[in-house]
Amino acid sequence: MPPLIAICLLICQATAAAAHGNESHDSLSWTFDPWILAPLVTIAVLYALGAIRLSRRRHGFPHWMRRPAILFWTGLATLAVALVSPLHDLGEHLFSVHMVEHELIMAVAAPLLVLARPVALLLWGLPGGMRRRVGSGLASRGVRVAWQTLIIPAVAAVLHGLAIWSWHAPPLFDATVSDVLLHRLQHLSFFLTGIVFWWAVIWGCSRGASAWLLFVTMLHTSILGALIALAPRVLYLAQTQYAGEWGLAPLEDQQLAGIIMWVPGGIVYAGATLWFLATWIQGASTGGGNAQHVRLV
Repeated sequence: MPPLIAICLLICQATAAAAHGNESHDSLSWTFDPWILAPLVTIAVLYALGAIRLSRRRHGFPHWMRRPAILFWTGLATLAVALVSPLHDLGEHLFSVHMVEHELIMAVAAPLLVLARPVALLLWGLPGGMRRRVGSGLASRGVRVAWQTLIIPAVAAVLHGLAIWSWHAPPLFDATVSDVLLHRLQHLSFFLTGIVFWWAVIWGCSRGASAWLLFVTMLHTSILGALIALAPRVLYLAQTQYAGEWGLAPLEDQQLAGIIMWVPGGIVYAGATLWFLATWIQGASTGGGNAQHVRLV
């Protein structure tokens, strides 16, 4: 796919990174931000400990947990690529690569982690006393009501859509280039609303409703991508200011970013839409079209 190939070539051929704010770099670097690394490492350690403890209790890792484990580690690795690897550093200099980060977070990592359903193993990774307290907290009425409200399909889709459209407003998006806190909040909101959205789609409603939610999301994100790609002038001045140092005009960088949201991002949602639609039609033919989704385990 041309947009992704162009990004890969930029990464592979890069020999010097542009300045971010007042700081300059001689080469692309890994991002060792403790506010990013600490949650990723904590989640990885808890999941690994939970898997070890469960294996000891059952005298071996249950075969039905292997597929969710693969999904979990793939999703977590995708987050690390988006937020820690040199891709993140390059995304601070190129709008198009920044868009790749967003798609990895929302359309790849979030659904993989939702499919993995890792909460049980994460709880098993905690010390006994803490595990019971956290488990009791998660089972409390207030938490259950809040979660059940968030994963109402329409609510989840609207929250995710609002996060995407709000953060891509040019003034707010440009502000994240120079404000580290805003940048963290942007990625966090994409990830959390992505988790809620994909949970509602995968586990929270019938296949037919899931297909509809995914189609609507594909439609509005494609429209946003098209608006960015087809804009006649540069809208994201701060985000595209270093594009020239990478061989792109600012408008070209913006156009490529829009195309990445429009085409590869749209393909993910379109593919998921078609899968849910196909399984819904298949289920309807056997009398199970409105059933909840079958678990992976």
